[in-house]
Amino acid sequence: MIQMRRQRKKLKSRQHSMLRGLLSEVGVAVSKLEESMARQLEDAGIVYEREQMLIPGRKFRFDFLLPQSCLIVECEGGTWAGGRHTSGVGFRNDCVKYNLAAEHGFVVLRYTSDLIKKGDAIESILRVHERYAVQTPIEAP
Repeated sequence: MIQMRRQRKKLKSRQHSMLRGLLSEVGVAVSKLEESMARQLEDAGIVYEREQMLIPGRKFRFDFLLPQSCLIVECEGGTWAGGRHTSGVGFRNDCVKYNLAAEHGFVVLRYTSDLIKKGDAIESILRVHERYAVQTPIEAP
């Protein structure tokens, strides 16, 4: 019985890993944190697009674009566990990415996992989205 559970767990892990690999090849990130954010945006009735490349000539992808308000929502995972966003190079690259987004007219909102899980992120997004929303949404390049 225990061995069957272990085998099932290994299989699920392998399947999840394969799914992540396939989705990342087509430019779709699969993280529990981003999935949680997507559910919260959907529950709030906010239209969004995922994994958009918005900076011409750059391969940066943004977690969420809210086209009606020109907002970008970034989910910053691993902030408490030494993830990529907290390393010197990772932090620097994020600065470049977010500053380029601002230069192109986007407002970037960044949220850590605890802010997303507690619901503070969606509350903030709703306030900012309402302030910047326009009737005609922009189209991603």
